[in-house]
Amino acid sequence: MDAKLTLKLNDESINRAKEYVSSIGTSLSSVVEGFFDSLTLNKMNQKFEYSPLVSELSGIIHLDNDFDYKSDYCNYLEQKYE
Repeated sequence: MDAKLTLKLNDESINRAKEYVSSIGTSLSSVVEGFFDSLTLNKMNQKFEYSPLVSELSGIIHLDNDFDYKSDYCNYLEQKYE
């Protein structure tokens, strides 16, 4: 059974969301429903699933096995705050 839900959101957020759903050919209601389902159903199943965007982006950057990300980040911060 479907029920109506009223949300109070920032106008800019609503406009961006409407543009997004228009570009992917779905409805704002289905996106919100999917978001709520991902929050609640995953906790109930004790199974975490990444969003489609995160899944699409994962693995896009390939680093060497010996890459020292901590050292690289420290170097970045040192340069930033010199």
